[in-house]
Amino acid sequence: MIKGYWIPILHSHLPFVKHPQHENFLEERWLFEAITECYIPLLQRLKKLEEEEIEFGLTVSVTPPLAEMLDDEHLMQKYENYLKNLIELGEKELIRTKNSDSYNVAKFYLDFFTRTKEFFEGFLDRKILNGYRYFYDKNVLEIITCGATHGFLPLLSVNEQAVRAQIKVAVESHKKHFNKAPKGIWLPECAYYDSLDAILKSYGIEFFILDAHGLLYATPTPKNGVYAPIVTPNKVAVFAREHKSSKQIWSSKEGYPGDFSYRDFYRDIGYDLDFEYIKDYINPDGIRIFTGFKYYKITGKSDYKEIYDQSAALQKTIEHAQNFHFNTEVQINKVCSMMDRLPVVVSPYDAELFGHWWFEGPEFLYNMFKEISKHKVIKSITPLQYLNMYPQNQEAVPHPSSWGDKGYFDVWLNHSNDWIYRHLHEMADTMCYYADKYYNANEHQTKVLNQMARELLLAQSSDWAFLMSTQTAAEYSTARTKEHIYNFFKLVDMLENNYFNEKFFTDIAKKNSIFDFLDFRVYSNHSSQ
Repeated sequence: MIKGYWIPILHSHLPFVKHPQHENFLEERWLFEAITECYIPLLQRLKKLEEEEIEFGLTVSVTPPLAEMLDDEHLMQKYENYLKNLIELGEKELIRTKNSDSYNVAKFYLDFFTRTKEFFEGFLDRKILNGYRYFYDKNVLEIITCGATHGFLPLLSVNEQAVRAQIKVAVESHKKHFNKAPKGIWLPECAYYDSLDAILKSYGIEFFILDAHGLLYATPTPKNGVYAPIVTPNKVAVFAREHKSSKQIWSSKEGYPGDFSYRDFYRDIGYDLDFEYIKDYINPDGIRIFTGFKYYKITGKSDYKEIYDQSAALQKTIEHAQNFHFNTEVQINKVCSMMDRLPVVVSPYDAELFGHWWFEGPEFLYNMFKEISKHKVIKSITPLQYLNMYPQNQEAVPHPSSWGDKGYFDVWLNHSNDWIYRHLHEMADTMCYYADKYYNANEHQTKVLNQMARELLLAQSSDWAFLMSTQTAAEYSTARTKEHIYNFFKLVDMLENNYFNEKFFTDIAKKNSIFDFLDFRVYSNHSSQ
């Protein structure tokens, strides 16, 4: 008998990065690594579950920037080349490790990358989104959207039209890539502010996800805590993260990914091997980077590392899935007698954790669904399925919050990144002004105005502020922000002074080619809302 429900949610997102002027560009590898280690392994496991007739319910956000990159022919051609290089390196590694303890691991990697290429070319027909559409259309995978460029909405809300544009463009992007409107949204950084629900409702959004305190501090206090959704005054449902299930995955001290049997993320041949041997497979400028060939397991807390044993690591994913299932069942048993409905445990994670940081993560998810199928005490479902079972929920006003460090907005507004907001606000105000002024623009003016809107949206990405704050790729993030600011006001100057710099426009339009459907009038007060 089903005692409760589990809602796993994976947030799949990367900022829009495209550099057609370079054959290889370091930051484009963010996408290629995520496809190889996260997105394809997840889709492979879902296909395996389907073939084994094991029921599952999973929710995944595919953000508009990620969907646009996955649908970009230029980037996908680069990804094919990336896979070919990995397979070539794998063949060389078989020769290099032939008489060493690393040989079996080298064989595993060559097989892993070969099977990835076969799945990409076969089942996916060279289009990653085909896999998501396949399961979405079968109603076993719920795909939700995000902000158009993952803009941090509370800090953009000084201009309501800027927030509306983030949501409306996101909905249109979802329709373009998945042939249907999204029902749910992963708010960028799970960041909520008062009255945002009204905007979400106006664009057909039925639910979103918050961190626990965003719901627990709601007014009035939710009687079911995080174990059931609330509904906002504008009738949008809110689900909240259950911390115990999150801690089992996220915690650096107690989480499963830290088990000593799992693959060590940091030891990579891109750093370990002789430069002359590895130079063709790292950055063209000679900068050492991760290749994906990692031969060691975590082993312990010291620098001493032992060879990775993949079969032992896979066995650990079974044990950890059993433990996660047991703990979730215990949690549900504790609260079910106190509720007027079956409880739900909501477990939201960054999708890139499963496969990139935690290499065995996709196998853990596969085994978790198998455990659920075997015991039939918990059922994995989507938020919409829960709302269909329980359409009446307590009304409350969510608390402004995010899932960032300290739970609020500090990560995206501090001494390292506060300089960006005066520019973002000025750009948004300027965009609204020109959207009204040139509402009936001619074809030439429309091209310029549409690119202005793209530059604004790309500048608003919360990734840049986040990376500045964490000092990870801070130089690139700063440069990207300044680039979009410059491009925007250069386009304003072209519009105001009635001239057209063909080379400049062509270059930025090719590079910043996101949202080919974009209509600048999304920023106009005259546009329908």
